[in-house]
Amino acid sequence: MRRERPFLALAAAETLSLSGTRLSTIAIPWLVLSTTGSPVLTGLTAMMEMLPYVVAKALGGPLIDRVGPKRIAVCCDFASVAVVALVPLLDFFGLLGMPALLPVVFAMGMLRGPSDAAKQAMVPDIAALAEVPLERVTGVVSAIGRLASTAGAAGAGALIGLIGPGQALLANAATFAAAALIVAASIPSPRRMPRIPGPPGARWGAAASYRDDLSEGWRFLRGDAVLVSIIAMVATTNLLDQAYHAVLLPVWTRDSGNGPEMLGAMFAAFTGASIAGAAIAAVIGERLPRLTVYTVAFLLTGFPRFLVPALDVPLPLVFATLAIAGFASGFLNPILSAVIFERIPKPLTGRVSALNAALCFALIPFGGLVGGALISTIGLAAALLLTGLLYFAATLAPLALKSFRGFDGETAAVTDAPAPRPSGR
Repeated sequence: MRRERPFLALAAAETLSLSGTRLSTIAIPWLVLSTTGSPVLTGLTAMMEMLPYVVAKALGGPLIDRVGPKRIAVCCDFASVAVVALVPLLDFFGLLGMPALLPVVFAMGMLRGPSDAAKQAMVPDIAALAEVPLERVTGVVSAIGRLASTAGAAGAGALIGLIGPGQALLANAATFAAAALIVAASIPSPRRMPRIPGPPGARWGAAASYRDDLSEGWRFLRGDAVLVSIIAMVATTNLLDQAYHAVLLPVWTRDSGNGPEMLGAMFAAFTGASIAGAAIAAVIGERLPRLTVYTVAFLLTGFPRFLVPALDVPLPLVFATLAIAGFASGFLNPILSAVIFERIPKPLTGRVSALNAALCFALIPFGGLVGGALISTIGLAAALLLTGLLYFAATLAPLALKSFRGFDGETAAVTDAPAPRPSGR
């Protein structure tokens, strides 16, 4: 039980922070949409959170390697408590207009980026400490995270309908506080974790500057064809997913005569079904043909979600489509995480994984604006159909690009990594 304690703690922290984050991803767009009625302003608000999220995540990698992921996660989550609590506070005093909301969501993104990157960087060490395959850890963490998203989405709709989107964010602040306390109390500091050996023959030189650390991570990342292909594909689909989640689906829900409860229920249907997929990936993921499962899962996850609401089909069919798409999506993150971590040398884990995640998220800040602009110019149904077709084209990349063939190979890039230069720690 002692070996599993850090793993259980990380899973619990992820459960809390992701459930709170899911609540905010529903509450904030609904707040803007219900007060302004503008899809463009709704997309702008989403961009104001995600742009600093991506930048802070990319730049925070060297700090994670130097300071340690635990310290970064705890500090950022505690700071997030105060920032998120500003929204219900301003709402209580009637001061929550767009000029006040935009700086708050900017700060939320700035803190959440390094926190998420730090928790992700803990995964290889925790897998080694628990002595379980990496796919199993990433699969279980993904399943628990999706369970949290399901509960957060379902609870968010009810809570928003009960007390309003502004006050509902008090629950988000509470989840950040609980996550920080769990990580601080139950996850060992990096120096107490078993270290995975670096590249054979690596020579440890003098302390490097922050810029050198960042450049070293970038050089490694761009030299790995598999990681570059993952980034290109996932960044594109993330852009379209953000347009769908932040603008297209909320506007479709409102125009269909439904409220935030229905929006939360649809998100819950997707993430609820994804728990089963992630759980299966956790149990048998190491035995599955990665590239085949990845490609089929992406094809089922993407285009059907956009097509069905565009055709204005009955609501039960919308929920069935979301459930199928969610189940397929449960296989994606365990596979991606395992491939990524296997290809990164241990001394570069923080900076390369943070850069990889940030680049995958790089287009997300513009997804809401894209969704709002498309609705304003070509209408909701056409916007759903166009984004769905673009998603379908992106998911064909593994069939067209040879670089994806490295998915099913053994750990590749570790032995070819540049000689790590620690920062004196």
